[in-house]
Amino acid sequence: MTAVIYARYSSDSQREASIEGQLRDCKDYAEKNGITVVGTYIDRAYSAKTDDRPDFQRMIKDSGKKIFDVVLVWKLDRFARNRFDAVNYKYQLEKNGVHLVSAMEPISQGPEGIMVESMLIGMAEYYSAELALKVARGERENALQCKYNGGVVPLGFTIGKEDRLYHIDPETAPIVQEIFSRYANGEPAEKIAASLNERGLRTRTGKPFVKNSFFQIFRNRRYIGEYRYKDIVTPGGIPAIVDQDLFDRVQQRFEQNRIAHGRPAKEDVSYLLTTKLFCGKCGTLMGGESGTSHMGNTYYYYKCGNAKRHGKAHCDLKAIRKEPLERFVVETAIKVIFSDEIIERLIDLIMEAQQQENTRLPVLEEQLRDTEKRLANLLEAIEQGILTPTTKQRLDELEARKEALNTSILEEELKKPVLTREWIRFWLEKFRKGDVGSTEHQRQIIDTFVNSVYVFDDRVVLNFNFTDDAKTVTREEVLGSSAVDNAPPDQKGITHCVVPFLLLPNE
Repeated sequence: MTAVIYARYSSDSQREASIEGQLRDCKDYAEKNGITVVGTYIDRAYSAKTDDRPDFQRMIKDSGKKIFDVVLVWKLDRFARNRFDAVNYKYQLEKNGVHLVSAMEPISQGPEGIMVESMLIGMAEYYSAELALKVARGERENALQCKYNGGVVPLGFTIGKEDRLYHIDPETAPIVQEIFSRYANGEPAEKIAASLNERGLRTRTGKPFVKNSFFQIFRNRRYIGEYRYKDIVTPGGIPAIVDQDLFDRVQQRFEQNRIAHGRPAKEDVSYLLTTKLFCGKCGTLMGGESGTSHMGNTYYYYKCGNAKRHGKAHCDLKAIRKEPLERFVVETAIKVIFSDEIIERLIDLIMEAQQQENTRLPVLEEQLRDTEKRLANLLEAIEQGILTPTTKQRLDELEARKEALNTSILEEELKKPVLTREWIRFWLEKFRKGDVGSTEHQRQIIDTFVNSVYVFDDRVVLNFNFTDDAKTVTREEVLGSSAVDNAPPDQKGITHCVVPFLLLPNE
């Protein structure tokens, strides 16, 4: 089996040494499990809250080249701290025949493993969100005191090392005043930029001036002393470089000469069933699209990818409304999965899985028992007067080994705290009692429990994971099973829930 290692650290208080530690632990795991490491992908100073990471995207792309079998990460939060990205990219890897493995969090392949993995990713996302809240609170306190909160410092200002306040830079502030005055008096921006460059002057980022360099300068109200951070606005919070009259004259001329920058970006819409919704007629993945009525209202749908690309001649399945389908899938999942009996069964499976997943801890505990037994035998021999020149040396060696094993066991337990029944039950109850109208709650249910959804003209087939086989159910399996008769789970442990199409709300 071949593997690549993916390592990452974010910019907050981490450094190159953390990459070295991740690589070392991953290589140790690979060596112990007979896995050959054939390459590494490393992202430095990139947060896992986003998928916009160069080596991460290169790794996902390379997974389709069949050159490795496993992506090995130190912990799952190195791969993603966002449940949507975790599910989406793990699905892409699995589609390419590549498995995601955590070196420090060995996870079984059954449904209990899916639950544990989901909780680990959820806890990483919780930590990230909690950290973001703490940072936001600190930034808000800074803003109330008109202090610098990060980002590029505008030309003409410096930041005090001690007070973190804005101060006028005596060297560059006159350049800002000159730019405003010349533009207000009718001089073209291109000519101003050219003359500044001839004098060897540069922008705040050290680049030559161009016409576009002035757009942000002209719109920046800091130059009239207005401090602004998110919803906090403090007139006079920082020293002004230009007066209000000059600033207003520049705004008037700038507005007259303003160049339109194209149409606004499309609304960001989340299609929660992406990668899990399939056309029942041809088996193709269904994708999101939108349409606008003659009244100007926008509606969102899922449409068969075959029909979308090639037209109705290739597949005539009708598009289905996004919101009603997603809500229906979530409500059905809650009814099917979250009975008291199944919740207790899931808790049992997770508790059992926790004892099996840490493969190193049982080995360490066995080694400790063996060392203690050897120590007891040696002490018994000493009590009986059996001494040799090496007795004390051997005694010291065993005592040192016992201490080292106790330390290793404690470290291993700290790496992965054991989840209690109460915590797991609380986590599952959140799914059952959550707001089904909430997009985030719908996303959690779909990502964690829904295997696949097949849409036909007259019915919708929902598939939920209940046993070890977490592979996506194929159309052939749906049509060839007893799912059309609403039978209990089949031999692969997949529960099929068949619903007439007309029962979908608002359809």
